[in-house]
Amino acid sequence: MKILVIALSGIGDALLFTPALQKLRQASPNSKIDLLVMFKGVKDIYEKLPYVNQIFFHDFINETKFKSLLFVYSLRKKYDYTINVYPSNRKEYNLISRIIGAKHRFAIKYLRKDFINLGFLNNVRILENDSLHNVEENFLMVEKLLQEKFDSIPSLQIELDSTDLIYAKDFLTEMQIQKDDLVVGFHPGCNTLKNHDKRRWDTKKFGELAKKIIHNYDAKILLFGGQEENKLKDEIKSIANHKNVISVNTFSLSNTAAVMKRCDVFITNDSSLMHVAAALKLNIISIIGPTNLNYIYPWQTKFKVASLNLNCSPCFYYSPKPLTCNRKDVKFKCIKELSVDLVFDKFEDVIEENFTLKS
Repeated sequence: MKILVIALSGIGDALLFTPALQKLRQASPNSKIDLLVMFKGVKDIYEKLPYVNQIFFHDFINETKFKSLLFVYSLRKKYDYTINVYPSNRKEYNLISRIIGAKHRFAIKYLRKDFINLGFLNNVRILENDSLHNVEENFLMVEKLLQEKFDSIPSLQIELDSTDLIYAKDFLTEMQIQKDDLVVGFHPGCNTLKNHDKRRWDTKKFGELAKKIIHNYDAKILLFGGQEENKLKDEIKSIANHKNVISVNTFSLSNTAAVMKRCDVFITNDSSLMHVAAALKLNIISIIGPTNLNYIYPWQTKFKVASLNLNCSPCFYYSPKPLTCNRKDVKFKCIKELSVDLVFDKFEDVIEENFTLKS
């Protein structure tokens, strides 16, 4: 079989397809399995995995429409199957799938805005289920392609090579992080497209949480995020005002993951790095506001959820429309009124359950 996986959404979504990709390769070892991606971080993840023959990287966002169309036409009629990674409820992704023109075009049939986004251009579809995790939705497509049911779903897959591990070792040595230190990772950012920055917990609260963790546990706090999130990290450092708070600025996603591997606990918004942390099997505290937790909880790792569990939540489901809040009292109350004490209590639960610390 010649299969093209169309993975044009973000880093987290790409990671959530890796269990399905692993099973696809194991069940069909002689197939040609290629990937189409448009974010460098996604390329970083996939190019180190042993399941892929070729990766096509094209920057659809910054390239002209004409050049992008020529690129897509270069892939036309070269594949028996295409799979649109879940979630990808956008007309552009469905048009790309149709132009590539595989005989069997796998995708999810979305419960919201499916027709207007040309979902019908895919001809093998599975009805979306709001109670399923993204990993499970992707796995269903692969099972349908292979015409086989599997007893279990693997973990998220991320590979680190020797250069990543050396980078992390050098960084930790330079920052004087010792073997016995309690190390806590923070990710204060998340995707900003379609108003999704409203899923972010207040940066000031991250700063106050850092102060509280350092005061009670003398922990080292590592701040993670891309260049576009440096402002958030700087604000946390300023609020915490302590030498134990350290920004992590790396050259690649795999470098970032190698440093994250040292974290004893990882505290994060609903973000791509939450899923990187899950792939690394870290102890995770997920700060969740409007998102449907069924979709995105950290897969096959220990985690706790910090949430207000309001009766109006969740209100974010997969749809091309921007994130909005219909509350009349406090917009996005689910994240804005989530307190430092609530997250700190979850942190202490994790410590009590998993670590024996020196007095």
